[in-house]
Amino acid sequence: MTEKATFGAGCFWGVEVAFRNVPGVKGAAVGYMGGSVPNPTYEQVCTDRTGHAEVVQVEFDPAEVSYEALLDTFWAEHDPTQLNRQGPDVGRQYRSAVFYHSPEQQEKALESKARIQARSDRPVVTEIEPASEFWRAEDYHQQYLVKRGRATCLV
Repeated sequence: MTEKATFGAGCFWGVEVAFRNVPGVKGAAVGYMGGSVPNPTYEQVCTDRTGHAEVVQVEFDPAEVSYEALLDTFWAEHDPTQLNRQGPDVGRQYRSAVFYHSPEQQEKALESKARIQARSDRPVVTEIEPASEFWRAEDYHQQYLVKRGRATCLV
């Protein structure tokens, strides 16, 4: 049986690759969550007016990989102290967010955030909120870096 986990950690292309490389992850799709516009397009989300975050929705087998291990990947893939940005990407769509799918995920995400905060000199601004409708991004965004023969967004 598989479960879902959804994370926003800036631009979704590199984050998708990171999660796909975790043993026990059965699939990962990029998309949008946390906004108010139904079925948003990439262009709409980029305006920073829909309220959506760029996210990666992960399908995983909890018998093979724990939710805590997925949280570890999430924290390693971005700077959770940057508010509404990651590096050069600025806007609420690039916010740090964990969208939980169960009370257990919420509890584990809150505990994990507290551990990260204890090790940081700056406030961890990661939002932890219930998962809402996942809107799959356009096909050209799915496995974007893999299609281009790249492992990361960095040049």
